[in-house]
Amino acid sequence: MGIYQAFKMALENIISNKMRTFLTMLGMIIGVASVIVLVSLMQGLISFTKKQFTDMGSNRITVTLLAKSEKRPMREEEMYQFYQDKSDLFQAMTPQITYNTTLRNGKNKLEGRTVTGINEWYDTITNLKIERGRFLSYSDMQTRKGVCVIGSYTNKKLFKNEDALGKILHIGEGSYEVIGILEAKNNSEMGSDDDVVYAPYTTLSKRSFQGRISTYIFMGKSEEKMKEAKRAVEKFLFDRYHTDEAYTIFSLLEMLKAMEKQAGLMTKMLVGIASISLLVAGIGIMNIMLVSVTERTKEIGIRKALGARRKDIMRQFVFEAGMVSSLGGILGILLGGSATTMLGKAFDLDTVPSMTAIIVSFSVSAGIGIIFGYLPANKAAKLNPIDALRNE
Repeated sequence: MGIYQAFKMALENIISNKMRTFLTMLGMIIGVASVIVLVSLMQGLISFTKKQFTDMGSNRITVTLLAKSEKRPMREEEMYQFYQDKSDLFQAMTPQITYNTTLRNGKNKLEGRTVTGINEWYDTITNLKIERGRFLSYSDMQTRKGVCVIGSYTNKKLFKNEDALGKILHIGEGSYEVIGILEAKNNSEMGSDDDVVYAPYTTLSKRSFQGRISTYIFMGKSEEKMKEAKRAVEKFLFDRYHTDEAYTIFSLLEMLKAMEKQAGLMTKMLVGIASISLLVAGIGIMNIMLVSVTERTKEIGIRKALGARRKDIMRQFVFEAGMVSSLGGILGILLGGSATTMLGKAFDLDTVPSMTAIIVSFSVSAGIGIIFGYLPANKAAKLNPIDALRNE
């Protein structure tokens, strides 16, 4: 019996037992769909996280000077000199201070808001985009000018979406001219990246009476140089303080890579759990094929009496098991693809069915079907024709 004939007979048997075949395939369908959905959603989550870090500036190194550094306070001129000496590693650097206070524009006010003091490089470091006006400049730092850049939420709440450029915003007891409005990032929501106010760090430091700057943010020239850049910062600070308890160094890129590694481990764990259903489906296929062998014992005996060889019987039952699992895999791919798209929209993630997950899950499902179909096929092939013909 040729391959085509074995394929045809297997297909005829599947069609003649539609409901049983569907119930047998159900475990395979669920298993394949689960693998595709879980892998695709995890990839979408990783992509979303990467985008968030890119928006924040993934090549950032944040240095925070702790209480033990107060014995030898770091002057900003020293940090600027280090940055200039390592210009081959760093693209930008800014001091940073924060000031919690009340923002006011006439009768409109926002209490308990954080105002951030930075320099003219902060927009480059954090990928800020100006919608109207301009960002802070070097001259604003030098002259300690009373100017500020505000987010879209601040603009909406304090200026009612009017053109705030050139108007005065009262920050605590000081008055600042609004020179720029940032593009909205998070639908102008409270507490988001749109709920911000930026001012020259020199101005804010003087007006808020914060003489000591304890935070500095560096931007590396490239991801390839980030390790070397971090080592340079560590060496500079350790040589100055002779202890690593006087400061902390935080790298966004290192954190992103750690998160990607954890996400990869979680993906493998979830796929492993989902794959259990594929194993169960394989056992189900083996079980139903054993039942099929029992039901068709007389048919097998007649075929063997008419000259069918052992390999012909084996081929027919293996083909049947492989077709059941393959059909289940195809239906699982369709279900998994649809579920991935719907869940991606529900969770606001940019997800597409993972091609790797599709190929792997389909290959595994087809392989499991063939492997678990081998035992019933082998049992059918070993039947003695005389014993099979006697079976009622």
